[in-house]
Amino acid sequence: MSSISPIEVSIDSFQELVIKKSHKQLVILDISAQWCTPCRILEPILNSVAAEYNNGEFSLTKLEAEDENMKIAGQFSVRGFPTVVAFIRGQEIARFHSVQTHDFVREFIDKNLQEF
Repeated sequence: MSSISPIEVSIDSFQELVIKKSHKQLVILDISAQWCTPCRILEPILNSVAAEYNNGEFSLTKLEAEDENMKIAGQFSVRGFPTVVAFIRGQEIARFHSVQTHDFVREFIDKNLQEF
């Protein structure tokens, strides 16, 4: 089993790596910020849970909400960091905010994988 590492997304690659890719597989987008302590706590939890899945089951992506990338956070009405959004077929289908447990993240991924 190979681990899934988060793919860095920017305003330039968002359409390709999140919207287009979500037509082929579930895309989980972690919208976070460098200065955000809860973001730094959630990131290893997301990575650890993602490692339990096979590569290709879903795509874990990460957007640093700064500079131009803030436009994407605004487009999705992100009110705080971290915000984790699930995309299927180009649409947001679910999200959660703040630090969550391994079990919560696993259930979030499993539930959204079933929707695909």
